[in-house]
Amino acid sequence: MPQIVLVYPQIPPNTGNIARTCAATGTELHLVAPLGFEISDRYLKRAGLDYWPYVKLHYHESLEAFKAVHLTRGGRQLGFSVRGSVNYVNFEYQANDWLLFGSETTGLPSYVLSACDATVYIPMKEANVRSLNLSVSVAISLFEVRRQLGYLQVD
Repeated sequence: MPQIVLVYPQIPPNTGNIARTCAATGTELHLVAPLGFEISDRYLKRAGLDYWPYVKLHYHESLEAFKAVHLTRGGRQLGFSVRGSVNYVNFEYQANDWLLFGSETTGLPSYVLSACDATVYIPMKEANVRSLNLSVSVAISLFEVRRQLGYLQVD
C-alpha cells in the first residue's frame, strides 16, 4: 500500500484534511519534523474531524529518523514537486511507493528531491498559478496511485 509523507508541513488544516483522506483510504501518513504546528493543534484536530482514530499516523523527529524507517521497510521515494520530471498520470506506481510532499510555502527541499527515486508533478494550465493546495495535491496523487493499482474497488 502506498504511503503519504509530509516533509515539514506548516498549515494544520491541510495536514488534518490529508489525515482524513488517509483515514478514508487506509493509507499510512508520515509527518517529518519540524512541523509548523503542534500535533495537538485544535485546527489540525478540527480538520481531521473525528477520524483520527482511523489514521495510521507516524511522527518522525527528523528527516534522518524518517530515512531509517524507510530503509527498513523499503520501497521507492517519489517526490511530488512543481519541478518534477514526470506527469503524475504517466508515472507507473508500485504498491510500496512512498509519496513525499513538502511544506506549503517551499515544497520539498532540493536535498530531499535529489534523494528521491523519481520526481512527479501535477500539470497546471495557468502559468501564473504556482501550485495547488497541499491537501488537494495529496488527494489527486493518492487517488491516481490507487486507481493504477486497482484499489478503487469497494469491498
